[in-house]
Order: sequence, then C-alpha cells, then structure tokens
Amino acid sequence: MLTNSENKKSAGYRVLARKYRPSNFTELVGQDGMVQTLKNSIISGRIAHAFMLTGVRGVGKTTTARIIAKALNCVRPEGGGKETADPCGVCEPCRAISEDRHIDVIEMDAASRTGVDDIRELIEGVRYRPSGARFKIYIIDEVHMLSKNAFNALLKTLEEPPEHVKFIFATTEIRKVPTTVLSRCQRFDLKRISVEDLNAHLQIIAKKENIKTDAIALQLISNAADGSVRDGLSLLDQAISLSDGILTGNIVQSMLGLVDRSNIYDLYEALMKGEIKIALETFSSMYENGAEPIMVLQNLLDITYWVTRVKIDPNISKTDSVPEIEQLRGDHLANKVEMPTLTRNWQLILKGLKEANNAPAPRQATEMVLVRLAYAADLPPTTTLIKAIEGDSLVSSTNTEKASPPSNVSPSLPVACEEAVGSAPDLKINNELGTSISPKNFEEVVALFDSRKEASICSSLRRNVHLVHFEPGHIEIRLNSHAPRDLASRTAAQLSDWTGTRWVVSISQEQGEPTLEQQFQQREQQKKDAVEILPAVQAIKKAFPGAAIAKVTPKSELYISETDDNLQNDYRIKEED
Repeated sequence: MLTNSENKKSAGYRVLARKYRPSNFTELVGQDGMVQTLKNSIISGRIAHAFMLTGVRGVGKTTTARIIAKALNCVRPEGGGKETADPCGVCEPCRAISEDRHIDVIEMDAASRTGVDDIRELIEGVRYRPSGARFKIYIIDEVHMLSKNAFNALLKTLEEPPEHVKFIFATTEIRKVPTTVLSRCQRFDLKRISVEDLNAHLQIIAKKENIKTDAIALQLISNAADGSVRDGLSLLDQAISLSDGILTGNIVQSMLGLVDRSNIYDLYEALMKGEIKIALETFSSMYENGAEPIMVLQNLLDITYWVTRVKIDPNISKTDSVPEIEQLRGDHLANKVEMPTLTRNWQLILKGLKEANNAPAPRQATEMVLVRLAYAADLPPTTTLIKAIEGDSLVSSTNTEKASPPSNVSPSLPVACEEAVGSAPDLKINNELGTSISPKNFEEVVALFDSRKEASICSSLRRNVHLVHFEPGHIEIRLNSHAPRDLASRTAAQLSDWTGTRWVVSISQEQGEPTLEQQFQQREQQKKDAVEILPAVQAIKKAFPGAAIAKVTPKSELYISETDDNLQNDYRIKEED
C-alpha cells in the first residue's frame, strides 16, 4: 500500500502553467473588461447562447471557457441555487469541469476533428437534455480549423439552439471564422497581458513556490513572454530549474540567449559616438560569451525604440516596473541622441536584421550593420543637409553669369541618345553652375533624361512614344504596345522635379509623329539611298556581288580639347558632306 508521499510522487510534477491555472473570474489576469461583462450578464440572467473568445496564444481563452461552464453549472456545496458569477470550485460539477470529466461539458479540438461528420455527431447530441447539469455546454477550441461544410452544418443549430445548450468557441485566427458564425455569437477579444500585469503575476507565483528572484529576472521573462501568461509561466518554470533557489537576471539572460543589458548600452553608445573599433570589440566579446548576432541586433532595435519613447515622454521611465538600468541609461541616451538619428537607426537596424537573418554568416552581416550605424552616426540630420544644399544653390545662382559655359559649345551626350535625336541640343543642364533646365522640344526632353542617367525612360521615350503635340509644360503622346504603363506619369514627375515648373504628359489616341528611333532609321536610310547612286559605290557593288551598305559615316571628324582651370572636357564637332 502506497503512503501519501509515494502517492504524490506517482502523481508527477505539474508545470506552473497548469498548477496555477485560474479557476474563477477573479484569478484571470489582465482581462478586466471581459470579466466585468460576463459577470453582469450572469447576474442579470442575460446569458448568450454562444460565445466567441479570440486572442493570441496563452491569454486564457480555454480557461475562460471552462470558468463560464462552471459559472453556469455550479450548484454550491449545499446544492441547488442558480447560475453564479463566482463558482465555488468545490462542488462536484466545478471539480468535474476542472478535471475535464464532466459528462455534460463536451470539449472538442477542431484542429483534429475538422470534418462535417464530427459536427453532425455533435448536432445529434444537442437535442438531448443534460444528464445532471443545468446546461449542456460545447467548448470547441481552435474553431477556425473547421472546414467550410462543417461551419455550414453548424449554422442552423448555432442560431436557434435548445434552451439547455450553450456553445463556447475559442480561436487564435478570428479572421478565418465565417461572418455568418460570428454574427450568431457574443464576441470577446482577450487582449495581450501587459508587461506590468504579467510581472506582478510572476512575482506572486514565485513567492508561492518559495523562489527568490530579482526584478531584472522577472522583467526579462515578462518581456520575452510577449503578452502570454502561459509563455511567461513556462519560461519561469524553466528558469527555476536552472537556478539553485535564487533566480537572477544572469540566469534568465543565459537561458534566453540574451546579452547583458549594460553591454548592449555600451555598444549602442559606442556606435552613436562613431567609435567603430570599440563597438566591434564589444560585439566580439558578447559573441564569445554566447550572444547570438541576431539577438544583439534585436536588442539594439529595442533600445532604439525605448530611447525614442523616453524622448517623447520622459515620465515613462519613472515607473516602478522599469528596471534601474533602463531608467538611467535610457534617459542618458535620450538627452544625447537626436530624434532624426533615432529614426534613421531604426531603419538601418531593421534592414540589417533582415540581412543578418538571410546571410550565410550572421556574425559578419551583423558587424557590417554595426559599421553602417557607426559611420551614419556622424552624418547630420536630413533636414540640415537639405537646408545646406538649398543654401549652396542660392549662392551659386548669384554667380551664374560669371560661371556660364561658352555659348558656342553644347554639352556632350552619350552616343546612344545622340544618335537617336541627332546632334546634341543646346540644353541648360549644368548643375554645377546652377543654370536652369528648359527643354524646348521633344528631342531636348529625351536628351535631358539621357544626361540624367535615366536610361530606362530615355529608351522608352525614344522607341515607344509617338509625339502628338509639344509645348513647354505640356506633352501629348501616343504610346505603342511596348511602352510601360506608368511612362507618362514618371516622365511628368521627373520633368517637374528637374525644371521646377509643372509638366503634364497626357495620352492621346491620335497617330502622331514616328518615334525618334524610326526618324533616326529614316535619316540613315536616306543617307544610304543617297550614297547608293554614287558611281563609286555602284562599281564596288558590281565588283563584290552581294555587298550592301551597312552604315554611312561622315567624311571627317575634328576633335578639339579645351582646358579650363577646374574642368577638362572633350567636345566633338561633326561635319557632314
């Protein structure tokens, strides 16, 4: 015969998430709004026939469903009575529901029983009255996993169930539940548990378990739980197993693969000072001590977010739930780092985090992100750069006449666009000299895009556009089937940006002129036709049967070189006979 101690050992250890599972509404953590609504409904007798509980994992959906079942079927130790908002937990129905053995409270896992046959079996039992309880209650967990036919089979019964039947659904994917089902249920959204509430709850559990903890350890667990009570208790259970009765922040950091918070702040401050060598040495020390590169970047992202919050509202760091290191170092950084730098850091680290996740060597990718952050820390804010550029433009514009290029020389363009539009037009596009841009015809527009290295738009304008009408500020064109759909809008936007005046590029159905490419080919063909009739060419073709004219080149080309104090440019002058 087993003794009491042997019976306890045979029963096995119960994890904290099950051992401290709430048994009544009062014990639910962080769901005050839902609890008050349910209590008022039960007290007033306005009890819905179907409930829909939704929320992330571990916030108490299934637990709430069981508490509702207890509240509706509790008979108190003395027996009798009616529904109560405070189930006793000691009567036979309450204990049977807690132990998942009540014959009239049927729990169904929709993840494993998804078909219409399972729902048909459930519906068959609905018409029978409960054997001993006040209500027959069906709890369907992960209801979104039911098939479409299963949902349809449930609709009629769900809308008009017998008076003795209550349905309670739980799901983490409320968007996958049909609206026809949602409209027949009273919906409750269980929110994530705040870090403060979860921290206080973990402190109570640790005290009941006679475990000594420090504030940093429970704070780290609360942050890692991400609003889930079950995750928080599971992490606490694991941390207690690693400790010797005293749970410290170092134990939790080691368990979660986190970095010492002071080292992360040291790294962040080194990056903000541009001390890349010190930053890399600090990171190497973290890595050798077991820190994961991805977690380092995640911690840097967390610090950026925290410092930004402190900068917006300094009082946020004064609450008791915030660890001392976050208060001191966070306030210090908030006073030193400007808001534009923080927003830039957020973008750089977020992009770097994606790169490190996909990189074959995460450590190398992380170090390159740190280098990027350190060098970007010395850059002035974007607004300052813009003001400086605008100031330089205003100064340079006053010296335009003194610095203007020779009037008889036109700027050189790449050969591809020059061949397409003929000789280079006399555009005023010298940005260094502060001159304005004012294309006077469509050829100058194409040359402008080529000079600005917009090869894609330049090529489309040359090959796929038929000019219908042109005037400064308005271009009317017809696009062929090969032109991009957004060519007109992109062209207008770029022209407006470069010229400083509004340009409109509209689409027409008129035939228009041939494309610039076609015009160029026509001119080339005219040259070939003119050369074809020359006696010398005829004699050559007669001597070499099958020969053809491939290209007509000008008779002579002169090159001059003009040297300036600051610039040296080559200008090509073509002479055609």
